[in-house]
Amino acid sequence: MTIAANLRVYATVTGPAATFVGYDGQRESLVATTAEDIRSTVMRRATEEARKVGAPLELVTDGDRGEHRLVITADGAITRPLDDLHHLDDVDDLGDVDVIETPPPEQTSTIAPPTEESTDAAPRATFIATGPAPTAAERRTGFRALMLRLGFLATTSDAETARAEAVRTVSQHWAGCRSIAVVNGKGGVGKTITTAMLAAVYGRYGGGNVLAWDNNDTRGTLGWRTETGRYDTTIRDLLARADELLASGASVSDIAAFVHHQSADRYDVLRSNPELLAVHQRIAQAEFDRLLQVIARYYRLVIFDSGNDESADRWLRMVDSSAQLVIPTLTAPESAESAALLLDALHARDHRSSALAGNAVVVVTQSERSSMHDVRAIADRFAPLVRTVEIVPFDPALKSGPLRHDSLRPATREAWLRVAAAAASEL
Repeated sequence: MTIAANLRVYATVTGPAATFVGYDGQRESLVATTAEDIRSTVMRRATEEARKVGAPLELVTDGDRGEHRLVITADGAITRPLDDLHHLDDVDDLGDVDVIETPPPEQTSTIAPPTEESTDAAPRATFIATGPAPTAAERRTGFRALMLRLGFLATTSDAETARAEAVRTVSQHWAGCRSIAVVNGKGGVGKTITTAMLAAVYGRYGGGNVLAWDNNDTRGTLGWRTETGRYDTTIRDLLARADELLASGASVSDIAAFVHHQSADRYDVLRSNPELLAVHQRIAQAEFDRLLQVIARYYRLVIFDSGNDESADRWLRMVDSSAQLVIPTLTAPESAESAALLLDALHARDHRSSALAGNAVVVVTQSERSSMHDVRAIADRFAPLVRTVEIVPFDPALKSGPLRHDSLRPATREAWLRVAAAAASEL
């Protein structure tokens, strides 16, 4: 079977992920899930492309699974290109997968031509398929048999399984809005970085409707390190228009005038105003509750970038409104001690705050001049105090400038995926 060059699709497979290039040249990232490994995901995506164009497509794969060429028809049938079949000792060895050979053009008609002996018109071929379409499980059986014989399938490793579970966790949606508070009473310990990276992971994998909220009286910098939208608006502007946004006639797009969308990372930022003194932008308990009422109407998940004043009304209401705490610290002793003191204070505050502290996720981010031994030593000290401790390696992209998920090193991206999964697992 000969496939035109423009009817080819490509996939580069790396571990549990792949870069897929469609027949129109568009690139997209594919990630394995617990229900479907990366090979199955690539094949399903290629079948969708074949259905879209209504013709067989050749799938060309490379990467850490080797190089392979397969032909996928619009109905999901899979085979090797006919000019490659001589590499197989026996075509019958393909098992329960049919080898599809396209007949010459003059033989493709399914309607018999009229003959002189025929007095009745030939019946029209039906557009309706006879019998039920094969189920996903039935298709997978044949596909996996072929993939095993071609060496395209391998046993899933523990690391791939764990990553697939993390992706499933951060991709989930909940009934109602959930909130995560990123807290540590000391400044410069990575609260803004953690907020942005969590929002990016949830936005990218879960499909948007994620808000990073700069809940800071004292010169919050989340707005400085993220993209600016079309409006120079802050949390004070949103508060002034809360009634309009809660009105029955408000549109879901109205919130865009008050938040700043992150185009690549697919989340929004609600800014404070770092140019104002704290006295000019304090938010009382009732105002915070009103803001949260608005946000819960427009978003499924909120990540709070907290300020450093643990006595402020907005800080306390943030904790009371959150389902999960994430506590970032650097490898500096002062940062770690501040995080530990916060846990102590939450345990002493009330029963709910104590439960949040015990269920917290601590994120130890490696400083530029610290060793991984130093990082693990701090992580080990926190391990008996909280539910989970995660480590993020040093990455120069986090040190300064815009916070972009794509700018991170691969190991750093994987680390933030684990952090986000740990935070979302108990929501």
